[in-house]
Amino acid sequence: MFLEVDGAKVFVATGGQPIRDNLPTVVLIHGSGLDHSCWALQSRWLAHHARNVLAVDLPAHGRSGGTPLASIAAMADWIAAVLAALGIAQAALVGHSMGTLVALATAHRHPARVRGLGLVGAALAIPVHPELLAAAAENSHGAIEMLTIWGTGFAAGLGGCRAPGLWISGSAEKLWDRAAPGVLSADLVACNGFKDGAAAAASVVCPTLIVQGSQDAMTPLRAAQALAKAIAGARLTVLPGAGHMLLTERPDEVLQVLAAV
Repeated sequence: MFLEVDGAKVFVATGGQPIRDNLPTVVLIHGSGLDHSCWALQSRWLAHHARNVLAVDLPAHGRSGGTPLASIAAMADWIAAVLAALGIAQAALVGHSMGTLVALATAHRHPARVRGLGLVGAALAIPVHPELLAAAAENSHGAIEMLTIWGTGFAAGLGGCRAPGLWISGSAEKLWDRAAPGVLSADLVACNGFKDGAAAAASVVCPTLIVQGSQDAMTPLRAAQALAKAIAGARLTVLPGAGHMLLTERPDEVLQVLAAV
């Protein structure tokens, strides 16, 4: 569905179900340069199992208009604005990669809006390699190639996707390929500039679930462990052999954890 937020058209996928007043809401927040479609499995399952689902396209991503937001804090405020526009008082926030920083920052800046967190491929901070930042700034396909190589675990690179007919690394590359020029660069700069993770984590009081791949090269396991220690009561689930692109590498295991949000 489409709505208007801050004067721009926003697209939100609802998993094939309408928003219902009597159900808890889950907001799904994508990673850098991606869009709502990366949550295809999770959004439909949650929507058909007693949840309202809002799989958002951040500004300038996917089917949303506007321009890319310059910081994680701005993205967090935008998530709160989406909830306000829909008249939803509170929601669980589920993020992947950059989306985990946005979810964490939203819980910090708008605690009354957040009833729980689900963080997939997460860390207190996500520093970005200078070569990746430079390639993205030039809109070079090399940036996408770096993300594809670093983003998937070894086993995923060999194939064997759980969904017949899909290619894990190839599908990720196509998603990044279709982003508008400048979008990936803006997201990576926002990730690189986020320094408030420790303060945000210390302020979280809602239930928090973290899912991490043991071979994640973009948000390493030790970073997820530090995040889990920083959030009171957080539960960390480690998926052996998995990389950063857990939504396609290990969709069933991710969904098993997120079913509790």
